[in-house]
Amino acid sequence: MEKPNESPPIDDYSPKNTLITFKEPIPLLRGPVSTEPKEGEPIAGRSFTLAFRDPISWESAYRNCEHQITQQCETGVRIGCSIAASHKCQPPWWKAVFGGGVSKQDLAERQKCEELEMEACLREAKEKCVGYARDKCSRAFLDARICVTGAKNPNLNWKEVSKLISCVNLADKNLGTDLLRLQRPWVDFKTQLEVTCRGRDLLGPDTANFDDF
Repeated sequence: MEKPNESPPIDDYSPKNTLITFKEPIPLLRGPVSTEPKEGEPIAGRSFTLAFRDPISWESAYRNCEHQITQQCETGVRIGCSIAASHKCQPPWWKAVFGGGVSKQDLAERQKCEELEMEACLREAKEKCVGYARDKCSRAFLDARICVTGAKNPNLNWKEVSKLISCVNLADKNLGTDLLRLQRPWVDFKTQLEVTCRGRDLLGPDTANFDDF
């Protein structure tokens, strides 16, 4: 017979009995990033936003989100499919009424029926679970901020920036006219040089296709 676990003595203050061990903290998915980094400016005067540290961490977090929701969905679906298959493949009611009972052949047929119903139900539900997970995760991750350097910012249009640099360097008399010819107004160039971008900017026009990222 196993002895019950004895409680430590009241006056035992050893580290083994007094220290409480906590689990390691889960690392933050996003961290504060200065939206306008300026050298010499105190941190108190800057504005910050939460952003993923790079596109890779953003993609990894999205994949993990999609995987977990899909798993939870499929777990619930298995229960529902099992109940539906059992209900659909149960023996006819009249066999119990007239006392015929259920034969071994009936049980074998029911088992085969339930297997086929479960397979069809899970196949259909799996596609729906993937779509459900993608819909839930994409809402948040498409608008999430991601840290990027100026050269890697997907919003940066190098063709237009080169036009602007050429106009300024040449000091052309028609500088104002040339600026008006640019496809984007001057205000938009500020957003192209920001230190963060959104998830939808990385995906481009096809924001619904995460698999090609």
